[in-house]
Amino acid sequence: MEQSLAATLWRLAGLAALVCGTVVVVRFVWMFVTDWLAHPRRARADTRTAWREDVVLSWAGMRGVVSLAAALALPLTTASGALFQERDLLIFLTICVILVTLVGQGLTFPWVLRVLRVHGDGAEEQEEASAREVATQAARDRIEALSTDWPDHLPLIDTLRAQYAHRASHFDDRGSAADSPQSPTDSRGRSAAASAAEQELIEHRAIRHAVIEAERDALIDLRDRDEISDDVLRRIERDLDLEELRMEA
Repeated sequence: MEQSLAATLWRLAGLAALVCGTVVVVRFVWMFVTDWLAHPRRARADTRTAWREDVVLSWAGMRGVVSLAAALALPLTTASGALFQERDLLIFLTICVILVTLVGQGLTFPWVLRVLRVHGDGAEEQEEASAREVATQAARDRIEALSTDWPDHLPLIDTLRAQYAHRASHFDDRGSAADSPQSPTDSRGRSAAASAAEQELIEHRAIRHAVIEAERDALIDLRDRDEISDDVLRRIERDLDLEELRMEA
C-alpha cells in the first residue's frame, strides 16, 4: 500500500514537472521564433537587446484563473454517460502549472528584469511631462485672463505668474536638452541640463519644506506655552498639510 502511494506520488510529480517544463519551454520557443520571423534581418546590435526582451516576455507567460476555469469546465461524464477519465489529473496538472508560472515565475520576475538589465522605454514619463507642460501653459493663459478680471489683486496675480513661469522654464530646459545631440548625460542616461533642472526642483521643495516645518514648530511651541488651543493648532496644521500636498503635486 505504501509503495503504491509512493509510486503514485512520484508519478504525479513527474507528470507535473513534465507538463510545467513543457509549458515554459514552448512559451520560450514561441516568443523567439515569432520574433525572428517578424524581424529576420534585424541588426546585430538590435538582436542583443531583442533577446533580453524575448526572455522577459517568455518569463511573463503566466497562467491563472482562466486556465483553472477551463479545467473545471471539463464535464464529469462523457456523452455516453461514462466518467470522464483523468479529469482530476487534468485539474491537478493545471493547478501545478498555475503555481509554477503565476507564483514561481511571478515572484522571480523582478529578479529576471534586474539580471537582464531591462528597463522601461520612458514613454510613460514622457507622457506625464507633456501633460504637465500642457497644464502649466493652460494655467499661465488663465492667469493672464484673470489679471484683467481682477485688477485689484495684481500682487497675487504677479506671484502666480512668476511661479508658473518658473515651472515652465524647467520644461524648456528639458526640451532643449533633449533636442541637443551633444548634451552630456549622467549615469542614468539623463542629460546634464535635465538633471540640473530636476536637482533645482528638489532643492526648491526642500526649502519650502523647511519653511513649513518652521511654521509648524512655532505653532507647537505656542501650544506648549498654552497661548493657543489644540483646536487652533489642528486647524492651522491642516492648512500647512494641504500646502505640503500642493507642493508635492
